[in-house]
Amino acid sequence: MGAHTFLYRRTGGRIGHSVPWVRGKMLLLDHVGAKSGTKRTSPLLYVEDGDNVVIVASKGGFPKHPAWFHNLKANPDTTVQLGTDRRPVRAREATPEEYDRLWEKAVHSYGGYEDYRARTDRQIPLVVLEPRGG
Repeated sequence: MGAHTFLYRRTGGRIGHSVPWVRGKMLLLDHVGAKSGTKRTSPLLYVEDGDNVVIVASKGGFPKHPAWFHNLKANPDTTVQLGTDRRPVRAREATPEEYDRLWEKAVHSYGGYEDYRARTDRQIPLVVLEPRGG
């Protein structure tokens, strides 16, 4: 993941945004450690939903949520890079009313999410990244 992040950033998003084995695209999510305060970046698949971007906190179906999910809960205002575009966003969990619709979009982009869901007892969170000013 470190090499992917490096290439993505180094090329201004010209390399790393498209991934040949999925229908979706990859973004770079900046987040700040909930406890440590350390700035981190994670490359993640995403799907678009209008002006919003949706990411899946699957962690490959492991029993616990990924660290970036906890970091966004503590520090929801952040930035993402989508290809050559960097934008400020605010993170929130998908509501129960939108969850099924967004899950279907995510699975359409990457079918492996269904395998991850089968491996875990937890509901895999969907995180909606909404544009924010500034």
